[in-house]
Amino acid sequence: MYIMKLKPSFKDYLWGGTKLRDKYGMVCSLNPIAEAWVLSCHKDGNSTVTNGEYAGLTLKEAIEKSGASVLGTSCEKFAFFPILIKLIDAKQNLSIQVHPSDDYAMKHENEFGKTEMWYVVDCEPDSYLYYGFKEKISTEEFETRINNNTLTEVLNKIKVRKGDCFFIESGTVHAIGAGLVIAEIQQNSNTTYRVYDYGRTGSDGKPRELHISKALDVAVTAPPKAPVLHNDGKENTVLASCKYFKVSKYNINGELELNAGSDSFVSLLCTEGSVAADGVTLNAGECAFVPAGYGCFNVTGIGTVIESKV
Repeated sequence: MYIMKLKPSFKDYLWGGTKLRDKYGMVCSLNPIAEAWVLSCHKDGNSTVTNGEYAGLTLKEAIEKSGASVLGTSCEKFAFFPILIKLIDAKQNLSIQVHPSDDYAMKHENEFGKTEMWYVVDCEPDSYLYYGFKEKISTEEFETRINNNTLTEVLNKIKVRKGDCFFIESGTVHAIGAGLVIAEIQQNSNTTYRVYDYGRTGSDGKPRELHISKALDVAVTAPPKAPVLHNDGKENTVLASCKYFKVSKYNINGELELNAGSDSFVSLLCTEGSVAADGVTLNAGECAFVPAGYGCFNVTGIGTVIESKV
């Protein structure tokens, strides 16, 4: 077992920008680069191992060769690899959207639902996002506002700062705004129901597909339960903890000891600076997979690391 450094899979959605290439040095022929799936075993985009014995294999293939024990005992209850981690560069606003629960998604999409969290890696002045509703409304009003293009009037619009964190439970209506770079830790799902897209057209010149009927089925038309977690300047803090993932942030200045126990693998995403995990260098934007049971390891350098586990 060893720490595997990963190369992302990329997506070129129309709202993306150039920051993942220009600021984080990602090598990709797509333009724009909207998303980098830095830790992924999803069929729509696998990350690839770049070092050691499994270099050149997808993370999914490396796990299959290593055996299920590298995922940890906490993953035994999941039918698929449990999480997906992305870096998102929003040059334009993303669509207003909502994700289904596990039960609904398994019935209609044959994959997990999508509970996720956002960590604001960087933002331009006056950047904002939408996070649930200002106050509870009826499903009928939700549908009416979708149809008459007034939905944003009742959404909770939040101006964001670097380091802010949002927990987005399935059913929460939401959207990332322009000018944000987001680290997204989510269930391993690619199911999104768009309800409003600013009248944009896709590369084929046609309006992008909306999924209003399904969104009406799954949306919670009320304010979100989880408060916004603002950057409090602490060196180490838990950002989110739920039955799908636990995410912590570490500001490293020197050396920090972490542990990958038998219960779960550990994902390390460097969002700022440069660090090394037992000698595996991670610059800003780079991610590594630490197998369950690897034990204690040292992270050295100066930078910010997002640790995710199950």
